[in-house]
Amino acid sequence: MFSRDAAMKLSAELVSVEEVKPAQRRVMFALMEQYYAGMKRASFEADLDEKRWVILLADRDRQRIHGFSTQMILDVEFDGRTIHALFSGDTIVERSCWGQGLLAQAWGRLALGLIEKYPVGSLYWFLISKGYKTYRYLPVFFREFYPRFEMTTPPWAAALIDAVAERKFSLLYDPDCGVIRPQPDGCRLRNGVAEITAQRLRDPHIRFFAQRNPRHGDGEELCCIAPLTRENFTPAAARPLRVATPAWSTAG
Repeated sequence: MFSRDAAMKLSAELVSVEEVKPAQRRVMFALMEQYYAGMKRASFEADLDEKRWVILLADRDRQRIHGFSTQMILDVEFDGRTIHALFSGDTIVERSCWGQGLLAQAWGRLALGLIEKYPVGSLYWFLISKGYKTYRYLPVFFREFYPRFEMTTPPWAAALIDAVAERKFSLLYDPDCGVIRPQPDGCRLRNGVAEITAQRLRDPHIRFFAQRNPRHGDGEELCCIAPLTRENFTPAAARPLRVATPAWSTAG
């Protein structure tokens, strides 16, 4: 699976974790360390090893990695059936490559492949957000997602978030607040990477994120979920994710 940008000569490629070479792991850790304070190599390696795939944003010969996102599937028994949650873990893009959308395009193709594989109504995206930029993917790309500023999270969605978060994070998950508490050796975004300014607070989605996750600066992560279906992608997702949304949905 590839996305290419001819001008930058970059590609976003989905590979299995087993394909990631030791030298690439070192570069990935260095990239995380550049943007996150408190990164520990052992924790990074353990987190990577549990994942199934990595989306690598790199030059075409993979000699330089400019970003990556780790992915896995969590299977959870919920309400008498098996729910499959695509979990996006460590994700970072070098500042010089912000806004290109290559990583999102590769993620979109992964999501579409999983939509075709799993039974209708059983697949969700489970996202945890240390910063507002990550949370903002939800309103941009999805019609239905939770939590959100304009409505109370329905009981079924709150219960599903609890089930997936407890499956993945156990006692680190605080169901009262819907956040993952950081471990003693956890990391947080460095100052200046995703600051929430007064101007950004004019955006209701960012304001909601700041209210629901007031300690995001300490590394706490808001747990979110969105149904993964073609119908749930917004028209805005069509271009960056290369997703063909249903004809009836393109009117807005």
